[in-house]
Amino acid sequence: MPSAIVSNKGWVVIPKAYRQKYKIKPGDRVRIIDYGGGLSVVPLPEDPIAALRGLLASEPSLTAALLAERAQEKAIEEGRIE
Repeated sequence: MPSAIVSNKGWVVIPKAYRQKYKIKPGDRVRIIDYGGGLSVVPLPEDPIAALRGLLASEPSLTAALLAERAQEKAIEEGRIE
């Protein structure tokens, strides 16, 4: 398992194998997450909106389900459905 040394300025070099695997280039931003007992370095996408686009595309539409539920409730209230 690769390791790194923290410099006097607090800099840590991400090993080349991980930079290549996660496509981290010079100038890219990363987020440091504190889990209480350890730290995690997470690469941030250049365009966060584009990175999330389509994330829920395979999931059913919650809006469509809500509209259908409201239509059913309205029909019950109007006495069209029991």
